[in-house]
Amino acid sequence: MGSATLCTGVDVHFSIPHSSHTTKYPNLFSKPTKFSSNTFTIRCNSSSRSPPKPKPKPTSSDSEQTNHQNPSLSEQLKPLSKTILTRDHSGQTHLVSKPKSTWINPTKPKPSVLSLQRHKRHNYSYNPQIRDLKLFAKKINESESSDESEFLAVLEQIPHPPTRDNALLLLNSLKPWPKTYLFFNWIKTQNLFPMETIFYNVTMKSLRFGRQFQLIEELANEMISTGIELDNITYSTIITCAKRCNLFDKAVKWFERMYKTGLMPDEVTYSAILDVYAKLGKVEEVLSLYERGRASGWKPDPIAFAVLGKMFGEAGDYDGIRYVLQEMKSLGVQPNLVVYNTLLEAMGKAGKPGLARSLFEEMVGSGVIPDAKTLTALVKIYGKARWARDALELWERMRSNGWPMDFILYNTLLSMCADLGLEEEAEKLFEDMKKSEHCRPDSWSYTAMLNIYGSGGNVDRAMQLFDEMSELGVEINVMGCTCLSQCLGRARRIDDLVKVFGVSLGRGVKPDDRLCGCLLSVVSFCEEAEDANKVLACLQQANPKLVAFVHLLEEKISFEALKEEFRGILTDTAVEARRPFCNCLIDICRNRSLHERAHELLYLGTLYGLYPGLHNRTADEWCLDVRSLSVGAAHTALEEWMGTLSKIVQREEALPEVFSANTGTGTHKFSQGLASAFASHVKKLAAPFTQSEEKAGCFVATRDDLVSWVQSRIQSPAAVV
Repeated sequence: MGSATLCTGVDVHFSIPHSSHTTKYPNLFSKPTKFSSNTFTIRCNSSSRSPPKPKPKPTSSDSEQTNHQNPSLSEQLKPLSKTILTRDHSGQTHLVSKPKSTWINPTKPKPSVLSLQRHKRHNYSYNPQIRDLKLFAKKINESESSDESEFLAVLEQIPHPPTRDNALLLLNSLKPWPKTYLFFNWIKTQNLFPMETIFYNVTMKSLRFGRQFQLIEELANEMISTGIELDNITYSTIITCAKRCNLFDKAVKWFERMYKTGLMPDEVTYSAILDVYAKLGKVEEVLSLYERGRASGWKPDPIAFAVLGKMFGEAGDYDGIRYVLQEMKSLGVQPNLVVYNTLLEAMGKAGKPGLARSLFEEMVGSGVIPDAKTLTALVKIYGKARWARDALELWERMRSNGWPMDFILYNTLLSMCADLGLEEEAEKLFEDMKKSEHCRPDSWSYTAMLNIYGSGGNVDRAMQLFDEMSELGVEINVMGCTCLSQCLGRARRIDDLVKVFGVSLGRGVKPDDRLCGCLLSVVSFCEEAEDANKVLACLQQANPKLVAFVHLLEEKISFEALKEEFRGILTDTAVEARRPFCNCLIDICRNRSLHERAHELLYLGTLYGLYPGLHNRTADEWCLDVRSLSVGAAHTALEEWMGTLSKIVQREEALPEVFSANTGTGTHKFSQGLASAFASHVKKLAAPFTQSEEKAGCFVATRDDLVSWVQSRIQSPAAVV
């Protein structure tokens, strides 16, 4: 991993006098960084029925396009892409000007982009041999072997000659795609009758069930080369299979080709391609296709609206979600369960719990019965919004109405209880699961309970649950081991932690970076060296390189050597675990009175982008945000900041009116101590910060207070920061 680019001015080094040696390294926090502001984003809220979206200006090419009998999709979208659409670096489309109405020539009809008539299926004539052929097809389906030679041997027993109708009936009756494909190829080698489109379509549909897009594409190219017509069903099968296989570019390619051949897609194909463009993140293409289809007289089905809802939900676009609901209402389309589930998930991603609740009530009021997926989505929304009462009321409502509940829903409820610290409610849920015939607690259910007891510090109950898992043979996963280890470490029950770790490894748990971070955090607050060594012995089995680095912290090595070793640790660590590792390592240094090392690690953590929001500066206020730091790291950051501010005051540089430090309030039991610990350290340093009465977890100081404090420190040589 390469070094992160350093963009903050550096010129101050803050050292601790108690350290026996001093390593010179640049300070990150001396001067504010100036950022250019050349771009901006405008967000528009519209009360109109349709959300704001770009429309092309009338050009001469538009008239030519209207006269074109079968324009391709790329030709239709070309005016759109060349007028008012722009893309920013994130790939999202933004509105740069007010959309202008598209001029329409009333004397010429709008070009249609889809066929409103579904492709007619072929009628089968009565076949007196159908019973014998069905029995023969059943025999083929039940045979275990799909070897070509054995399959051909079975075909020799066919009860009637393979005429066109007989062959088509057998082809339709075969279920496993390999056998369908073998039979299709066998028919072609017999040369008993000319191959038609319907034979290819039936075979492709079977291949689609097996997600065999490559074979489907080969058959399509074979049809083209032999002059066999590709009809609407052919293209629909190709496109939908490509979508199922996540080959979205292939789906677009065949959709484009469909237009070029003069064939209009039916509603099924049109809805499928809408989904493809939505998955590709091409919002403008989706909206253009939707509007063009509507202009052609198309009445979208619930599937199409589910596609639009999911697309807007992924973007967290509430205006778009509202647009979908308004469109459905105006067209008289009643949302089905799939649409409601999609829109509920979209509401959750858009951060609208209240509107999600209203939509759910509308759903129930319309007579649509929610399924487990519906309820899981709603519970996740309530949990994320910390609406504990609403979530628990929903659970009681589920039980009284007999609504379906599955493992995912139960475990989602348990996870929500763990996040909100609802231990009593979680125990009721857990007991309810034990009494259930179909949803008895699994490994994740026990893990959620371990998390709940661990978060609440209920060590004895957590250990009882661990023993119960062993007795019942319930698998313990790495998350359960992590939760229990954290709980035991906080309670200083190191011997029990070592036991749990050993048992977990013996039962197949493979330690990950989160478990290693947990063990590292336990080491950071071990008061006795013996306890720390026991935990390090466990960590040695999971990450020996990390243990070697912990021992390296106490050695007298150069800053550059430390930097290289730390970069190696981060390279081998998952991104989400890098900052916790750095926090714990700083805490270990503080616990062992290695203050200079702690400052070096904070500098390296900032250098490698682990603390991107640590410092925020405006013309009126400079803020230190330590919410993502541990207690030791927050203390180190405060010391570093105060040292830097002292230098700035002495240089008589311009300062803002207000300085603030934000620790947050913390919703987790073990995160609520940061504010009090930070306040104690502020008092120890005699720094001029006081807790804000208006905002919890915020410490403020004025410019005059800070200048006076620095001057008093200069006048008192014995005082150190």
